[in-house]
Amino acid sequence: MNETQITDRLAATDWFKSSYSAADNECVEVSHAAQRVGIRDSKAIDRRGFTVGSDAFAAFVASLKNRSSGRMA
Repeated sequence: MNETQITDRLAATDWFKSSYSAADNECVEVSHAAQRVGIRDSKAIDRRGFTVGSDAFAAFVASLKNRSSGRMA
């Protein structure tokens, strides 16, 4: 699957933001499609975001959790 196909599939999926997002929408939204995670600016949803592999995104989230708990990965 190429990047255009992934982007098209992401456009048809549900996007969500973290429950830790700021009240004034200063956050990103994510969506899942074809072993990729789409990431976009919640204030500019009409602009193109980008994708990363689901394993890379999971590692990123784990590092944030470790950082917020004071642990280093």
